[in-house]
Amino acid sequence: MNPGHPGPLQPGTQHPGTGPGAAPGPDLGGRRRYRHHRPPGTLLLVAHGSRDPRHAATVTDLAARVRALRPGLPVEVGYLDHCAPRISQVLARLDATPPHSARNPRNAAEHDVQHDAAQHAAGSSARHTAEVVALPLLLNRAFHARSDIPAVLAEAAAAHPALTVRQGPVLGPSPLLLDALDRRLAEVGVRPSPRAGIVLAAAGSSDPAANAVTRQVAAAWQRSRGWGAVEVAHASAAPPRVADAVTALRARGLTTLAVAPYLLAPGLLPDRITAEAHAADVDTVAAPLGATPELAHLLLTRYDEALRAHTADLRLLTRTG
Repeated sequence: MNPGHPGPLQPGTQHPGTGPGAAPGPDLGGRRRYRHHRPPGTLLLVAHGSRDPRHAATVTDLAARVRALRPGLPVEVGYLDHCAPRISQVLARLDATPPHSARNPRNAAEHDVQHDAAQHAAGSSARHTAEVVALPLLLNRAFHARSDIPAVLAEAAAAHPALTVRQGPVLGPSPLLLDALDRRLAEVGVRPSPRAGIVLAAAGSSDPAANAVTRQVAAAWQRSRGWGAVEVAHASAAPPRVADAVTALRARGLTTLAVAPYLLAPGLLPDRITAEAHAADVDTVAAPLGATPELAHLLLTRYDEALRAHTADLRLLTRTG
């Protein structure tokens, strides 16, 4: 895989430039006509937040890349801690914003008349409802994905019943993340080789299942790329540390060593990983994954998956109701 290429999407997913909100109609006389849809919903990127300003700058850049890939899709950012705006603030603002505002203004007036008439005839008060797909900017389904984020989203959604808020899946694991790791290592001159040993340095978790997933990612990366070996290290919560992984790689006789942070943005943990790598006499350390094209594509893939899952649930309820 060429590290400079954003990489393929996962099988069965839509290209990020298509999907909900851009459904092609029949080709009439050689002219592709597009059926207008209501916006499928806001994509809310949920980040943990950090006192390090590089964290928020990276998230902002990633959101901008997602918007560029799918123009017209509303993309917002909300933080759990340290940074603004907080998730509750974003949802409060969306609750106060009519969903019509994200649409193409050339089509909005005609569509509003038809939609409002239908809502009035049905006696519905759903005109101001809006959908939000909240995607955690997390690589693993550990504590924040299972506890913190669902609790914050549930509390905020309860305060804004006009909003339909659903939490999408975490980012990992995914082949696109392996592509992003390839890209970052290529930037520091390291490419797959049987003589190369890589430390996949993740945040680490107190949940053994989450750490096991990281080891599975390392094994898949080694197998699919042909690295000499990939050893996992954790920056916190649980062993092994970077020095332990480096020792294991050297014991295998590998001559080219590098550290690849399996983290999204610069901050405390990536800095700790870099310091530990240098202390172990490994000078080649890649940047965190950051606002790479691969991550932007992956976010749109997860967004589409969340929408498709919701549609499938509705169809099931319709058949069984």
